[in-house]
Formats: sequence, structure tokens, C-alpha cells
Amino acid sequence: MAMIMKQAITLFIYPVIMCRVLYLCTWSPQTWQLIDAFLLLLQQRSEFVVKQQASRFEGLPARFIVLLQLHQISAQSDHTLLKMEVRSVWCVLLISCLLHKNSANNDFFTSIGQMTDLLFTEKDLVTSLKDYIKAEESKLEQVKQWAEKLDALTATATQDPEGFLGHPVNAFKLMKRLNTEWGEVENLVLRDMSDGFISNLTIQRQHFPNDEDQTGAAKALLRLQDTYKLDTQTISTGDLPGISSELPYKSSLTVEDCFELGKIAYSEADYYHTELWMAQALRQLDEGEESSIDTVTVLDYLSYSIYQQGELERALEYTKRLLSLDPDHQRANGNLKYFEYQLAKQRKVEREQKVKEEKKEREKREVDKKKNFLPEKRKYEQLCRGEGIKLTPRRQSRLFCRLFDNKRHPYYLLGPVKQEDEWDRPRIVRYHDIINEREMEKVKELAKPRLRRATVHDPQTGKLTTAQYRVSKSAWLAAYEHPVVDRINQRIQDLTGLDVTTAEELQVANYGVGGQYEPHFDFGRKDEPDAFKELGTGNRIATWLFYMSDVAAGGATVFPEAGAAVKPMKGTAVFWYNLFPSGEGDYSTRHAACPVLVGNKWVSNKWIHERGQEFRRPCGLLPSD
Repeated sequence: MAMIMKQAITLFIYPVIMCRVLYLCTWSPQTWQLIDAFLLLLQQRSEFVVKQQASRFEGLPARFIVLLQLHQISAQSDHTLLKMEVRSVWCVLLISCLLHKNSANNDFFTSIGQMTDLLFTEKDLVTSLKDYIKAEESKLEQVKQWAEKLDALTATATQDPEGFLGHPVNAFKLMKRLNTEWGEVENLVLRDMSDGFISNLTIQRQHFPNDEDQTGAAKALLRLQDTYKLDTQTISTGDLPGISSELPYKSSLTVEDCFELGKIAYSEADYYHTELWMAQALRQLDEGEESSIDTVTVLDYLSYSIYQQGELERALEYTKRLLSLDPDHQRANGNLKYFEYQLAKQRKVEREQKVKEEKKEREKREVDKKKNFLPEKRKYEQLCRGEGIKLTPRRQSRLFCRLFDNKRHPYYLLGPVKQEDEWDRPRIVRYHDIINEREMEKVKELAKPRLRRATVHDPQTGKLTTAQYRVSKSAWLAAYEHPVVDRINQRIQDLTGLDVTTAEELQVANYGVGGQYEPHFDFGRKDEPDAFKELGTGNRIATWLFYMSDVAAGGATVFPEAGAAVKPMKGTAVFWYNLFPSGEGDYSTRHAACPVLVGNKWVSNKWIHERGQEFRRPCGLLPSD
């Protein structure tokens, strides 16, 4: 409204008398025809389309709109001829209004009838104004409710940001809010002419998550669902393993959230997850949750995703339910006939092949039983859930805890560290209380400004590149950057007995929502002769891994080949050799970082290379040495 009034004030000074014209002129039909003709001409001659501006002046008197539009055309036009045409319209309007003023307006006070017309005109103006105010108040109330809701949420979230975002539902909803819902608020406020807020939001939005981030967060939830075998109800209610019911930032998914997850899965042709999340959205709708998403839309996605998975009977069942709600749904009517036809066809084929299929299934089960074979992905996910660990009681009895001084190292002679055997083959040891709180915070502080999407070595080029199977951000810290980093490096050298001057810089990694690193080797294999050629320090002989945070659920380091799982424990570090003394790679060290289910995972690692270790770790003669 303020902007309109500003334009009107600018408009009125063309001649001051237009102030009187606006409210006192009663234009004849012929005048309006002339105005319309000029406006049509100007609309055709100018890129500025008058009709597109009508919504901005909704509720204002017609004469107000026309004059404001003419003023805008004049202001926005760069063509002298067009400006002359606009001025001609001004002249016509002025002359016409003045003529009508002289013939009629002088006599208003003499006729109650004419005055009543003005009263009704004013009443219409007041009604329009009240409607405008009411609309603005309604929009402002929506913005107010949104602000109050977000104020409470952000107040809780900022008390423990990492803990809050450690809950994957919170992380997903943050992506969704900033990518989608804040955009809706922007559109709402734009209609309110709140230029200051919009300018600020527009500037800030360049730093907001985009569609890719929102999709990534959604896929992370689906990945957690699969890895930890979580049902949609558990995720939707936010009652995840490791989450206390008393936590103030526990969050749940709305129907819209579930529907969004289903749509993202659908866009990836992932009909399995589409079905799961559309079914969850439907369940919440059936339970009475209010939503802008209607049941018909959910059923449409649900029936089709089930059909794509070959379950025609269930697809038919949901299609019939959809049609009971919307009998005229064109696609559902077509699907109904098609599903019935396909189902009849399928039943006929099943009857003919039932005996053959049963025989093949028995043979397949027997072969799988003999092989006892599990794909690596399934092994990896089992270990992440704490299943399939291959440590017998006999092997367990060979693992010990000890006070370790690395052969009476001077620094640790009086203060040995606590060392624990985590695994025997490959040998993995854990050092307890090996990095203190102050050191961990300093490392995080140094790393945070530099965190970038984590990279992996491309086996084809030998160069670093990003990969979808590594979901984290990392930064590299050199020893000279801070005494804490130098001290940490020295500590690794003292405890391992290996030279770290040829090692890679300390890598600090932070895992996001559902953050993971799928099974991989740290060392370069024989088919990757140039993996670390640019470093000139040989292969990665060993890995040292600090855990700089506790993880409420998930986030373990697992070794699928060995069947080992190592849980994150803040302030500890694990160490293992990637190469045998002979220089051959130890393939049992293939490992992975499980998705973080609940919590925030910070780690830092040191990859130690072969060069410089010739006298610290003598070579063996046998490949397995």
C-alpha cells in the first residue's frame, strides 16, 4: 500500500488539479472507451503489459488503477514516441474530467440523490479497503504463526546444534524448510509488499540448500531405513534407536513430509520406497491428521508404485479405493481396466508355471545354502546393525587390554597409554583417552571453515574426486598450522613407531545426515599402480583413526571381510596396518563407515606411507608376512 501511495503522490504532481479529478470526476462511457483504446495501443507498442499489473492494485477504484498504470508506462518507457502517447492520454483524461467537473460536480450539494451516489461510492471504497486490510492481516497472521513456530524451534536447536542435526529427521526437515517452505513464505510476503524482508531473504537464499540438498537428505533417510531395518512409522514418529523420549528436539514427519519422501523415491524410479512412504502418508491421513495433501493423490502414487513392483492385486485394491473417493478420476479408471486385464492374464500364467517355479525355487535355496554367500552390501549392513560379527569366544579370549609404552618410549615410560585389542585378524587396536577435549575442539575449530565434500582416489586417473558412496565433508590440517596438530602427529609417531614425516596431512571428517563411507581399501591395489604416485611416498602402510565424538546410534567402522565392527568412542583412536610386512595389501582391511543414524560423527585420520619405514618396520619375505 505504501508503494501504491508513493506512486500516486508522484502521479498527482503532473498537474495538482488531478488530486481533485481522481475523486470528483465522473467519467462518461465515451471517455472510458477512449481510455481503453489508448491503453490497448500502448499495450501493443510497449513490452510493459498493463493487465499483468492488475493484481497489484486489486480492491482499489478503477480510476486509481488506470492512472497508476499510465504513470508506470510513462516511467518505464524509453521511447520518446511512447511517452508522447502517454502524455496525450493524460491530456484527454484531464480535459474530459474537467469538462465533467464543470457540468456536474458543482451541483453535488444541490441533490441528495447525487450525494447518496457518492455515499455508496465511498461505501464501496471502504469495503474494498477493509477487504484489503483483512487480506493483509490474514497474511500477516500466517507469517506471525510461522515466525513463532520457527522461533521456538530455532531456540531449541541452537542450544545444541550438532545434537539437533544429529537426528536425521531434523536434518531432513531443515533441508525441506530452507529449500521449499521458506520459498513459500517469500511468496506470501511478496504479496504483502514487504520489500525489506524480501530483499533480505533474497540475499540470504543464495546460501540456502537447493533441490539437490533436499533430495540428498531424503535419500539419507531412505538409506538409514534400509541399513538399520527401520519401519516408516518409527522414522515418522522420530522414535529412533538412541533417541531419548525426553529430548526437546525429537521431531516427527507430517503427511506432507512423508509424501515428499515418496515423491523423491518415485522420481528415482524407486517404487519400493515410494510404496512405503505413500502408505505411511495414507496411514497418517486415515488417523485424522490434517493435511493439504489429499487422499486421492496419495492413493494415485501408491497404487502405481505397487503395480510397478508386480503386485497387481494390491494395486487393484488401492485403485478401487481411489475411485470410491473420486469416481471421475480419469487415470484411475483407465488403470482399473488395465490392472484387471493384467491380473487375469497373470493368474493364467501362474497356474501353468506353478509346478516349474516351485522346483526352481527349491534348487535355488539349496545352492544358496551350500555357498553360504552374502553380497558385500548385506554383510556391511548386518555389521552396521551389530549382526554377523565373526568373533568366536576362543578368539575373544586372545584379546587383551594393557598399559602400552611402545617398548619403553621415554615419553610414555612414566605415563603409558591404555591399549585394547579390538580384533585379531586383521589386528586392530584401540587407544583410550588418547586425545583430550581441548585438542579435539581445536582440531574441529581449525577444520570447520575448510570443510568440503570428501573425496576419494579415482582408480582410473589416480586423482581425488567426489563420490556418491562417501557422504561426508573433510578438511586437511598441516602440522605447521597449529601446535596441537603438530603434537597429535608426534603422538601418532611415538605410539606406532612409524615415521609420519612422509604421511599425509591430518584429515578431519564430519558426517552429515545418514553420513557414510561404503566399503573401500585405504591402500592402492595392484590394479592401481599410480594411486599415490604424485605423493612419491609409496603405498599407505597403515591407518590411524581418531574418534572425536560419541555417536548415539550407528556410525560404526566395520570390516565386512573380517566380520568386525568398531564403535565410535570419543577420545579414542584405532590403528591397523593396511599392508603386510612384505608390502602386499591386506584385503581383510577393507572397511566402511556405517551411516550415522542418530548423532554427529567427527573423526580425524592419518594415513601413514611406506617411505621412511624401512628400518622401523622391516620387510618380510613371504607374501603373508
